[in-house]
Amino acid sequence: MAWSNGRAAYGVNRGNVIATRLPATEGGHLGPMVNQQTGELHMRRFGMAMLASAALVVSGGAVLAHHSFAMFDQEHPMELKGTVTEFKFTSPHTFVLLEVKGADGSSTVWNLEGASPSALVREGWSSKTLKAGDELKMTIDPLRSGAPGGAWSEKKTQFGSGQPIVTH
Repeated sequence: MAWSNGRAAYGVNRGNVIATRLPATEGGHLGPMVNQQTGELHMRRFGMAMLASAALVVSGGAVLAHHSFAMFDQEHPMELKGTVTEFKFTSPHTFVLLEVKGADGSSTVWNLEGASPSALVREGWSSKTLKAGDELKMTIDPLRSGAPGGAWSEKKTQFGSGQPIVTH
């Protein structure tokens, strides 16, 4: 090994390759490792930092896309009255499957997407708050496609009798 004072370069023999540090900068920090045979900088940390940054940027778009509400028509909310067939208290979103009777007597099951379980827990809900057979009155944001589905909010949901689901 070849060393010098803290301001000048030093060398380390690594097999057939000699690696040296660049002279110290004004702040006294040594520069990056340089391969004397090829002149390449060993930027392992820099490369890893760039990979981590790229992964965050790429995954950030997926997170934003996940939280899009563009498929719901928030300009034309509608009221539904029906019977709960299932309450799915699962991450990342809860779902209410609501059987709604049409004017002609036919039934349609609406698939309604809600907030996350953790958000509902903060409002006093649990996985047992709704059960099959409960009658509900809900104001929802329907799907733009016209399919029987939409977004529901705990604040716009009550029992069919008009009573609130959860009282604080």
